[in-house]
Amino acid sequence: MLNPTTNTLKCNSLALLRQYQQTPCNQIRNQIVQLNIGLVRKEVHHWVKQCTESYEDLMQVGCIGLIRAIERFDLSRGSAFSTFAVPYIRGEIQHYLRDKSPSVRLPRQWVDLQRQGGEAIQQLQIKLHRRPTDTEIAEYLEISVEEWHQVKLARQNRSLLSLDAPIQEHENDATCLAELVPDPRYRSFQLAQEDQIRLQQALARLEEGTRRVLEFVFLHDLTQKETAERLGISAVTVSRRVKRGLSSLKGLMNNSEEID
Repeated sequence: MLNPTTNTLKCNSLALLRQYQQTPCNQIRNQIVQLNIGLVRKEVHHWVKQCTESYEDLMQVGCIGLIRAIERFDLSRGSAFSTFAVPYIRGEIQHYLRDKSPSVRLPRQWVDLQRQGGEAIQQLQIKLHRRPTDTEIAEYLEISVEEWHQVKLARQNRSLLSLDAPIQEHENDATCLAELVPDPRYRSFQLAQEDQIRLQQALARLEEGTRRVLEFVFLHDLTQKETAERLGISAVTVSRRVKRGLSSLKGLMNNSEEID
């Protein structure tokens, strides 16, 4: 059960959101931001421990996500604003960290172990007249097999992959890496008011599974992997629904323009 303070905050936010949608202005929007700043703080506390960016910078980025949520929130859907806003806040922070992040950095110890592991393999091959096993390499380096596996996995993840590399999650469910890479042209649905109305009408006509995927990926700015986890489906399925949904949306909105 919500406590009185939370109830009051929720009621005040909804009242201001309703007022903002009727008469948009910066003053009302800033009040909504202040009332919901706790959502940003919670996300920032999570991410600041996982990166080198400052708390203040992440707060500013998170507030941009909150403002985007305020601009796009639809009261008629009946969903809680906090539930709607958190993916926007989180998505904005994640986009920022991805853009700021350099190439993958490995712990210095693992970099040294990778180099030593290469030398160990050469020495053991000469001694054993065959390729050594992971256990033999780990014993030579005086580390656990688990740590050697982590070093190997880190090296593999750091290597560049071809976008044509096949990915198969099930027997008849295969695609290539390029199909799972987000297209920058589809960053999000940022449209004029009249186009947003047509978009919502077109989305409502899609099959539910496809519609939910498009909303998560483009309205909430989640990655395809995050969308797959939310919906309990594979990333390959998400990729296919995105392609199919965008094609269907294009046809529906073109037909709408012809009718107009």
